[in-house]
Parts: sequence; C-alpha cells; structure tokens
Amino acid sequence: MLIPSLRVFRHRAYAHYWVMRQLLSASRQMQAVAIGWQVYDLARQTRGVEESAFVLGLVGLAQFLPVLLLSLVGGQAADRFDRKMILVVSNIGRVLAGFALIASVSMPAAQALPIVFAMSVVMGAVNAFAPAASNALYPTLVPREDLAPAIAWNSLGFQVSSVAGPAIGGLLYALGGEIVYAFSTLMVVGAILAIATARTPKQEPVANARGFAMALEGLRYVRDNKIVLGAISIDLVVVFFGGATALLPVFARDILHAGADGLGLLRAAPAFGAAIVAFALAVRPLERKVGPWMLWSIVIYGLATLAFGLSKIFWLSMGLLAITGAADMISVYVRQALIQFATPDAMRGRVASVSFMFISASNELGEFESGVAARFIGPIGAVVLGGSVAIAAALAWFRLFPQMAKADRFEAPVILASEPERLEPRTAPR
Repeated sequence: MLIPSLRVFRHRAYAHYWVMRQLLSASRQMQAVAIGWQVYDLARQTRGVEESAFVLGLVGLAQFLPVLLLSLVGGQAADRFDRKMILVVSNIGRVLAGFALIASVSMPAAQALPIVFAMSVVMGAVNAFAPAASNALYPTLVPREDLAPAIAWNSLGFQVSSVAGPAIGGLLYALGGEIVYAFSTLMVVGAILAIATARTPKQEPVANARGFAMALEGLRYVRDNKIVLGAISIDLVVVFFGGATALLPVFARDILHAGADGLGLLRAAPAFGAAIVAFALAVRPLERKVGPWMLWSIVIYGLATLAFGLSKIFWLSMGLLAITGAADMISVYVRQALIQFATPDAMRGRVASVSFMFISASNELGEFESGVAARFIGPIGAVVLGGSVAIAAALAWFRLFPQMAKADRFEAPVILASEPERLEPRTAPR
C-alpha cells in the first residue's frame, strides 16, 4: 500500500514543528469538548435548550473578540520578530489558562462560568499571535519543493489529532472535567518544549518596518490578490453559517441523547473523515483543477451539514459529520496551498494573520451565530440553514471569483496574477 513520503521529516526543525502542531491541535480539541460540555451543562441547570445554546455561542464570541482586535498586530509581529519565540510565549499563556480551567471545575456555576469565559478571552488573545507565527514559520523550515508535502503532512497530522483529541476528551470527561483540562495542559507544555528546542533558520528582517502600516499592507495584499481573497472569504462565509460544531453539545445531550462520550465521538467524526482524505492527499496530492475541487467539495460539505441537522440517528449523524470533514479537508488543503504558494516570505505573517482573522470569524464568531440562530429557530433549524448557505455560497463563488474557481495548478496564481508587482511586498529586501 502506498504511504506518504517521509522525506519532509529529514528537516529536523520541521519535525519539531510538526510535533508541536499536533500536540497543540489535540490539546485544543480536548479542551473544546470539555468547555462545550461544562458550559452547556451548567447553563442547563437554570435555562432551557435554546437559551443554553445561546450561552454556548457566547463562548465563541469571547474567543473571537481578541482575535478581531489583535490579529493584525499579531501578523506584523510575526514578520518583525522571532516567530519561534512568539510561539513559546503565547503558548505559555495557554498553559496558565489551563490551570484556571482546572480550578473552575470544582466551583459553582456562578463562579465557574465567568472563569471559563475569561479564559476563552485569554485563549482568543493567544490565537491572535500564535497562528500567524506558526503559519509563517513552517514554510521557512523546508525547501520550496517540499512545501506541498509539508502542507499535506500538516493537514494529515492535524486531522489525526483532531480525531484522537475529541474522542479522548469525551472519554476522560467521565473522570471529571479537571482531568481533561490537566491532560490538555500537559500536551501544551510538550508542544512548547518541542518548538523551543528546534533549530529554526535566522529570520530575515523586514526593511522599513512601520508598525501598523505593515498590518494595513497585509490587508491591501489580500484585497488585491483575488485568488487569496476568494480562498479566504469562502471559508469565512461557509464556516460562519455552516459550522455545526458549536451546537454538538446540544445534539449530543438533547437530540441524539448520547452523553459526554457521545459528544467526543461526534466531534471526532469530522476529523476522522478529514484524516482519510488528508492521508490520500499526502500520498497523491492534487495537481490539476484545484479551484473546482475546492468549490465542489464545499457543496458536498453543505449537503452533508443539512442532512446532519435533520438526522435523529446517532450513527447516521456521525457518518454525515465524517463526510463534512472529508469535504472540508479538500477545501482546506487547496486553500492553504493556494495562499502559501502565492505569498512571499516577507508577507507571510501578515497574510496569515488576515487569513486567521477570517478563520476565527468563521469559527468562533460562527459559534456565536449558531447560538443566536438556535435561540430563535432552534438547533435543528440553525444547522439546516447553515448547510443551505454553504451550498449557495460555493455556487456563488464560481461567478464572484472566476480566477480562483478556474485555478488549475497551485503555482498558477503566482504566474497568472493580474498585478505581478503586487506579488512582492514593497518592504521586502531583494
């Protein structure tokens, strides 16, 4: 049987980075299961299903606001300062938040909920800096010919950890939420050690660095590169409306009646489907018609999301979530590759920050949207609406961003860009 090439791991700094990335991914997934169940369970003590779903959505809003306020700062910091050090310092903040979450488990709801929301804000602040530094760092750890395999291995590792993380988190929650938080915090410590001991290359300074002006330059670059803009914006629209993840505690407890361990399996199901596709992409990466592959996979994602909202059978719901994960993996793989190949190194931190701001808006702010929608039309109606919007958005992007929709190869955006002078930032030393 074919297996993905391991040659990319001969670059030891990338191997350290890859270990860090997977530990952080699994930790976040475990923590998300615990926070979702803890918040929803505490809210249900005094509220109905719709109101509790709304409280659950507020967690996403708490995580998004720091990203909205600080993401552009984090992006220009990733281009100006040592990216490895940013990852170390920011994840120390995640460790401290983990200790506070451990303490919250033994507190009454009136005290525990404010702590969980406060730590959600802290983790949002971490997410304003760490992803930009992370996404800007790893392309410098491998030569350009190994970048596509590195992206595929990143995706594969992320999806495997995303399968294991929620499943383990759901099972460990039976022993207590503090066990999940403690285990996930230890994984963050391991991630810090992995990246801190990596020998990363010296970062080239950005000429004429001008603070906030650099952040605005990143926004202009994304605006003017239609393929990058189209790839980032489609994720914003689809996941903002179409994501069902925030409402999984509602489905697990009050619709599918599956409990905390069932919630872990539901959260793991999309990652299981995505891991299968990520493995296939690592073995045989997409080479042609990458734009159509991305948009049609989003249509499939929307159809599966819509069907999940209507399902009342646990195993059928898991299967549909696995399909959403498989389809989303294709979209994520193409989007990340298009952005990385189209972006010069001196601009990567800022473009990554803009990208993550969109991603966070779609994920965390999307969780808030799901909670609001569930409050007024119920959790099933919210998920069905989201799936329908995802389908409509994918079809609309064929017309709104034809250059992206017709992209044939990953290298094509660099060659075919309508404004080649915009491909290199004005501040980049050459």
